[in-house]
Amino acid sequence: AGEQSALLRELFSNDENAIAVSYLRISIGASDLDARVFSYNDLPAGETDPNLERFSIEPDKTHLIPVLKKILAINPAIKILGSPWSPPVWMKSNSSSVAGSLKPEFYSTYARYFVKYIEAMKAEGISIHAVTPQNEPLNGNNNPSLLMTSTEQANFIKNHLGPAFQTSNITTKIIIYDHNADRIDYPLGILNDAAAKAFVDGTAFHLYGGDINALSTLHNQHPDR
Repeated sequence: AGEQSALLRELFSNDENAIAVSYLRISIGASDLDARVFSYNDLPAGETDPNLERFSIEPDKTHLIPVLKKILAINPAIKILGSPWSPPVWMKSNSSSVAGSLKPEFYSTYARYFVKYIEAMKAEGISIHAVTPQNEPLNGNNNPSLLMTSTEQANFIKNHLGPAFQTSNITTKIIIYDHNADRIDYPLGILNDAAAKAFVDGTAFHLYGGDINALSTLHNQHPDR
């Protein structure tokens, strides 16, 4: 515990010689670095829960949330970005935690899933500053993962996620794409859709592929985002 406390201060405090991290990314549900795959609405095979009556962030109360609370005690101003690696498998076309796509009939349900997540974290004293709809939407190799095309993400944002945030008075920002710099056609496809763009605050990039100058190319076309 003592070593953890010292490490957290070194990472997140404004102490002299501390790193003072001010922006933190966490996974919504499991990432491919978790010890096991989980979502906040895991059900027996064949069951669905369109009203999200069995939604719970309980899986994160053992490890993640206690550490986040310690970080917030050190730096209350830190901004937290949440990204999902996969929705619950019963929402997916292949009923698997790997790859597959989000079933159209569950787009609105999944939007409410984000709302319930943000509200549940707020109840724990944790404010989610921003979310991305999907980590690496063009990579179906991770476990968990989900494939989501640019057209699908635009549809999800403009017709489901954005309106759901509005209805529930959620001020969490929506950041699109969340993948490599070699495919700026993906965020451009969303930002060029005025109805989707209205709900979008920015674009997240990874640099495993492509050139960092692509970020400027995108910015120059949509400097307001």
